[in-house]
Parts: sequence; C-alpha cells; structure tokens
Amino acid sequence: MRDEKERNGGILISQEKVIVDDIMNSIITKMIKPGTKLPSENELAEKYRVPRMTVRKALMILEERGFIYAKQGKGRYLKEESMKIQLNLSGKTSFTSKMKQLGYPLKTLNFYCEKISYDPIVYENLKAEPNTAVYKISRMRYLNNEPIAIHNSYVSEARFPSIKDDGPFIESMFAYYQKLGYTDFSSSQTLLSITFPTTAEQELLACKSMVPLMVVESNCIDDQTKTVLEHTKILYRGDKFKYEITID
Repeated sequence: MRDEKERNGGILISQEKVIVDDIMNSIITKMIKPGTKLPSENELAEKYRVPRMTVRKALMILEERGFIYAKQGKGRYLKEESMKIQLNLSGKTSFTSKMKQLGYPLKTLNFYCEKISYDPIVYENLKAEPNTAVYKISRMRYLNNEPIAIHNSYVSEARFPSIKDDGPFIESMFAYYQKLGYTDFSSSQTLLSITFPTTAEQELLACKSMVPLMVVESNCIDDQTKTVLEHTKILYRGDKFKYEITID
C-alpha cells in the first residue's frame, strides 16, 4: 500500500494530504452540508485504501483547522455554517455600536489592563516619548456567547492621565473617549494580516492551534485635533465567522 499518490503534474503527495484536500474540496463546493456527519474512519480507510491511522491523522488536521469537530462516541461532524459579521474599517464608530446597530448579541469582557514594556512600533504609532507609560487594555468579544475576537488597545498615559485606574473598567474605548469630550473619530494606517493563535489566545478564543486569526491593526484618530488616541490590534477568530469588510 503506497503512502504517496501521484496527481496532475506528476507531483507525489501523501495519502493523508489527499484525504484532507478531498474533504476540503467537498466542504468548499458544498457537497458536504454544515452539521453533516462524516464517514467513519473505517469507511474512509476503505475508500482511500489506506491504514486507519492515515485517515485519523487527516481528520485531526481538519479538526485543528477548525472545519470539523468530534462528538464522543458518535463520530465527526462538519461545523455549522459560519456567521457573517460586517466589519467597518472607517474607525468612525465603535465595534460595540456597530454590533448593536446590526442586531448582534454582543457581550464584552475586560480582562487585562497593564503597563507595557517599551515597544517601538506601538510608541511610534502613538507618537509617545520612550519614557512615557503606555497601557494595554484587552477585551474579549462574544457573539451568541461564543468568543469572536480579542481587542487590544494601547493608550498613552500622557494623553489620558487616569487610564491606569479607568482602564480595567472600560468595555468600549469610544464610549470612554466620548465621556472625556471627544466626539468624532477616524482611523489611519489600517493593516490586515493572518496569524495563528498562541497557547493563551487558543484558550481565550476556544479554538485550535491551526485556526487562522485575522489581525486588524489601526490607529484611532480624533478628527478635531488629528491626534492619535490609541493604537489598536484586534484578533478575529477565523473558523466560526465570516467577515464582510466595508469602509463606509
């Protein structure tokens, strides 16, 4: 029994990857519907003419990527269809307000507020002097009681002198700024990238190590003074949600 299979172009790939690719293709083309139970390991081993262990490794890869899940004693199932979330990158409205306007059942938990060590990128974005204290404020975002994102805000104590005391209680940074007299906001230098979660982020987001995270980094600007209020880094979970990006 061969461990490799030749495909178009004469490229040899492992049977394990063949199984992963075939199941992924069935998911993408909707041949397998969300919630559907997958064939058993024995059935897949017979179909692909490989050892059961090869099938198990392939299924574990799909689980790590967040496409399927196992039910104890019942088998593996394709995850339910991802919820579509509209993200507006203009920076004019807070994430909390956006979700409420769209009718999403959003819950926020502030779980971290600490002074950070000097970070040249964060300090440069904030236009902060090296000897200035900068605080990182992190909030978990939940939709339907499922973790969707980690919001990290970096704020200079020089601009917000009471941020050390106020930070642990902030759920919406925009609401906090508005209480201090800021009214109109925009964003600048918005960057999109993809990463994979650290061990701590896996625990917070209840996801596997190979679930991709969409990273959005930007600066929140006060429109009246054109000064940077905060540098933001948001990690969005990529397996349970689809994101519709707008810039209106």
